[in-house]
Amino acid sequence: MPITPTAKIWMDGELVDWEQATVHVLTHSLHYGTAVFEGIRAYPTPSGTAVFRLREHLERLLRSAHLLAMDVEHSVDELADAVKATVAASGLDACYIRPLVYLGYGEMGLNPLPCKVRTAVAVWPWGVYLGDEAMRTGIRLKVSSWARLDPRTLPTAAKATGMYINSSLAKVEAVRAGYDEAILLTTDGYLAEGTGENVFLVRGGELLTPPVSAVGALEGITAASVRTIARDLGYDVREALLRRSDLYLADEAFLTGTAAEVVPVASVDDRVVGSGGPGPVTRAIQDSYSAAVRGELDRYKDWLERVD
Repeated sequence: MPITPTAKIWMDGELVDWEQATVHVLTHSLHYGTAVFEGIRAYPTPSGTAVFRLREHLERLLRSAHLLAMDVEHSVDELADAVKATVAASGLDACYIRPLVYLGYGEMGLNPLPCKVRTAVAVWPWGVYLGDEAMRTGIRLKVSSWARLDPRTLPTAAKATGMYINSSLAKVEAVRAGYDEAILLTTDGYLAEGTGENVFLVRGGELLTPPVSAVGALEGITAASVRTIARDLGYDVREALLRRSDLYLADEAFLTGTAAEVVPVASVDDRVVGSGGPGPVTRAIQDSYSAAVRGELDRYKDWLERVD
């Protein structure tokens, strides 16, 4: 999906024009993938534009940086101010937000420690990642031939740029084969996650999701929100090690993520899941999530931070 430029990008403490937000071709992170990032969304609410779970995202950003031995000069409060300033400068009431912490120009080689840590925040208008039609009817999934990175090889708890080569390979394979999205398994054959989403399945009215620490999946903030919403709706939610056959035989399945939001699964490897479209549990969670991010449910209003 093409990026539509906005007015300003925040870089290392100041707002600069979109066209001026550039880096040198020898920027360290461009060569070695040593950067961390977040995907966040701002939504229109009855009290104005608000960012969904901003603090939680920025706290995860700093945890990711810590795992890669990157010392970020900015606190969560400073980064939150940067995000809100960038959103405000865009003039958008809804947008996708990309904070990025990377190693800048000046040093080269596999030792990243001498490199200057840089920080940027960009925003742009971006619809749901897999498309509006997918939200209504569900997506076609393919189990990837690529395994999810093993947490013994890299710190999979970090949302790091280089590790998304794994996801990109799985995505390309799925798209070229005519599917919408891919699911990655662990090297032991357990369900891990989508290319950029956590996975849930419904069986007998109960929600099941893989334990992130066991399968090397990213600990999703949208997934955590969905677990809370599901329990508040009266559903049981638990973590379980799951095989691809569990996904084939599920009553319902859906993926969650900031970009994707809550997207139903219609089929996996050409096997229809449940009714072949959004089931009642998926639809109830999808509706509540959509209302929560737009400030329409009082019980979740503390998840939103207003942009003045």
